[in-house]
Parts: sequence; C-alpha cells; structure tokens
Amino acid sequence: MNEPTAPPRPPFPLARWTLIALAVGGLAGAFAYVAGYLDPQRLTPARVVDQLQANGGVHPGYRRNHAKGVCVIGRFDSSGNAAPYSRAALFAAGARTPLVGRFALPGGNPYAPDGGVPIRSLALRLTQADGQQWRTGMNNMPVFPVATPQAFYEQLRATAPDPATGKPDPARQKAFFEAHPETAAFRAWIKDQKPSASYATDAYYGLNAFYFVGADGARHAVRWQVEPDNGAAAAPLGAQDVNTLAAELERRLNQAPLRWRLWATLAAPGDPVDDATQSWPAQRPRIDAGTVILERAQDQDSGECRDINYDPLVLPDGIVASADPLLPARSAAYAESYRRRTYEEARAGGRPPREAAR
Repeated sequence: MNEPTAPPRPPFPLARWTLIALAVGGLAGAFAYVAGYLDPQRLTPARVVDQLQANGGVHPGYRRNHAKGVCVIGRFDSSGNAAPYSRAALFAAGARTPLVGRFALPGGNPYAPDGGVPIRSLALRLTQADGQQWRTGMNNMPVFPVATPQAFYEQLRATAPDPATGKPDPARQKAFFEAHPETAAFRAWIKDQKPSASYATDAYYGLNAFYFVGADGARHAVRWQVEPDNGAAAAPLGAQDVNTLAAELERRLNQAPLRWRLWATLAAPGDPVDDATQSWPAQRPRIDAGTVILERAQDQDSGECRDINYDPLVLPDGIVASADPLLPARSAAYAESYRRRTYEEARAGGRPPREAAR
C-alpha cells in the first residue's frame, strides 16, 4: 500500500509529544506476526506483549492493553439494509442479536486517569441464534497511526518510558514520527483532540477493512463505525479525573438505554483495503445497518466481558477479513495477552487482589 508523503510539520511541544506517546503507546491492541517463533529477529506476539508490559507495567489478571474498562450488555437491532450485502444472520431484517461489550481506555494500567489521553474504545461480541459470533474492536479515532505490525512495534519502543526519567524520550518519539509519514493523519487528529467526559457521546470506528459476503457470494469491501444518538457531549475531562467515565455511563444507563447507529461504508475500486492509516473519501455510500442498544453496565472485574477475548478475526459467515496485516497481528497478540492474564488468574485462584488505590 502506498504511503503518502506528508509535508513537514512544525515540532510539537514536549507536552504534545508526551500525550501522543501515552495514547499511541498504549493503543496497542497489540500487533505481531502469527508465526516466526523460530527466528529471533522475527516479530512475535510474545515480543509485542512484552513491550506493552514494559511500557505500561504488569498488572496481573488484567489485559495488557485497554486494561481499564467497563462491561456493557445490550443488543443489535438490524434494519435489514445490510442483508443484500452480507448473509450474516445478524443483518437479516428484524433480527435482534444479543451483545456483550466493553468500553475502555488505551494502555496497560487499570488505574489510569480517565483524562490522561483522548482515545476511547468500544469492543462488541454479538452472538447469533446459531452460535456464530461477530467480535469487533473500535476506537474513537478515524485512522490508525501505522500500517504494519513492525511499524507498530517500533512505535511502542519509541514511546517507551526512559528509565532515567520515567517518561518517553521526546527526541526518540520525534524521530519515529518523522521516519513514518503515514502517521500524519493520526497526528493531525490527535493534535487538538480533547478527552471526552462520556463514553456515550463518542463515535467509534472499525479502522480495518473487511468484506461483506452476500447470499450470491459477491464480496463488498467495507469499514464500519457506530455513531451516537445519546444527547449532548459532556465537557472535556481534566488530566487527573480518575473514574468519571464509568460513573457517567452508569448514570445515563439508569435513565434510559444508549443507542448508536451502525454504518457500513462501501469501498470504491482503488480504495485502500489493507492500510488502516488511510481514510476513504467521505462521499462513499453508507449502509444504515441497524442500531446498537446498550441497556446496562457491569463492573469489569465481575461482568460478562471480563473473560472475552475481542479477537477481530472471530467472524460469522457473511463477513471475512481483508488482507490488512494488522488483523492477524491483532488476533495473535490478543491471544497472547489472554493467555497471560488467564494463567495469572488461575494461579491466584481468581483475579489477583486489586492493588492499593491510587
């Protein structure tokens, strides 16, 4: 995939580089090649998860990325509009599909302040009546910083805390971004993005492309996103606000269910389907596929989302992955993170006790 050359950008102040480090260094979801264990120079899931731990610390029993979150329970009500494009049962007209979701912040620290970074995520697991599942992880940013697993790993290393200061090295970060012009769209987005005070008022993007497969076998390249219909956005958070998001979500759900419209954007010939750093033109046709409805929240330590691995390659018949190299990499690294945290829980006879409040 061609990577556009971005024009030179003025240097960011130290605070801005630090914000980017915290955001994209924790964004991880984690990326590595599925194979390569016999080659010490080859990127593996273990190496990527090791780097995530080096950046965010080890918190036994928790996810290595998106460690701080809250479970949500609800359903997806299909409009039927996507049925001509995908034979997945959840898109059939009138279908109601139960879901277990999870809102989260990037990074490996389950005690991180809510206002520290502007990125939020929403993961969903939808289970059809036939048992097939659709799992998807979305973020509130419209593009991903890098296009390959190797670039993501290099980004993690560039944004790792300096042992001498406990903070990322601005010069190292700057050198990384200058060497990767494909990060320009993401940097432009995050430059002025403020941390929202509500999970409910953000749109969330599926970033990677997939294919809908119709009953006739025709394939349609798509990207999806969910757009909120939940009232006005709250004021931006302060950098040290700690648990505002979960409490605000609970208050909203106590009043009424929350809703997001699911849109599937159709690619045109020539649109990039294996590069998550590149947006598609705004005039591409969109399908109103239905409504994601969230009805209640649960604490992540005991809720239904706790033991779900939101692997983006768990797909029902009617949806298939594109050739985007980040997809198998995410899947492999999610599995490694899941293996580690479930092993830690098994050894402790359950989730290890919480650390002292911070």
